[in-house]
Amino acid sequence: MIFCENITGNGEQITYFKEKANLIWGVADLLRGDYKQSDYGKVILPMTVLRRLDCVLAPNKQKVLDYLPKVEKLSDSAKDLTLNKIAQANFHNRSQFDFARMVAEPNHIAANLRNHINGYSASAREIVEYFNFDDQIERMDDPRADILFRVVKKFAEIDLSDMDTLQMGYVFEDLIRRFAEQSNETAGEHFTPREVIKLMVNVLFNADNQALTQAGIVKTLYDPACGTGGMLSIGEQHLAAFNPDARLEVFGQEINPESYAICKSDMLIKGQNPANIKFATLLL
Repeated sequence: MIFCENITGNGEQITYFKEKANLIWGVADLLRGDYKQSDYGKVILPMTVLRRLDCVLAPNKQKVLDYLPKVEKLSDSAKDLTLNKIAQANFHNRSQFDFARMVAEPNHIAANLRNHINGYSASAREIVEYFNFDDQIERMDDPRADILFRVVKKFAEIDLSDMDTLQMGYVFEDLIRRFAEQSNETAGEHFTPREVIKLMVNVLFNADNQALTQAGIVKTLYDPACGTGGMLSIGEQHLAAFNPDARLEVFGQEINPESYAICKSDMLIKGQNPANIKFATLLL
């Protein structure tokens, strides 16, 4: 029997993630004149990832900072493992600056934003590097534009702490769709709609229904063109609903650096192994 889900989704959830996407898209108003519409994503996508990571870590941020003196003599890898436990995540940020503190020092916004990014543990910092965001920091901080502080301040006002990973996936896909429309590209080249993915996952898992009922079963799911990770996320959600005692290990690869970075950040936040997502062309 196929485990079916209403692919039209929950109306309230759709309205909610649309509201969040609209708030984020509103930041693009600050970029007009200094950026072409087709380049908005170079700022909006990495800033959304950074704000999302910041919100996830916020509850234990001060605990991590307070614990820093105790790990000074440890190796980098040991520091990461220890501070991850304090952060209650598989990543952390050891910078003194979060979005609130960056906004409190407008005259040092570029230096403090870079300090914030460099404060992430290696797995999270590598994600941000794929956006080549330092170039955009320099561009926005240039006196001729002078919009960096306003962009950071706007994002600091957007609370993403109440969004689950599935909702954030919808937000990212909505943003990517808008960017594609602005640049006269086809949105379908960048992601597959979640409604289509849900149907594909239903069909894919249907052949294994009997085995999937076993207690403690572990399955793997690989997407060779994973984009922002929609197929992997829906696959996890599907199996958890079908058999709460089952576990799905997900793997993927992606050639677009922005989509790859978004997918890895999603895996990182969910507690999956982000190393399972590779930046690569399709293997033949």
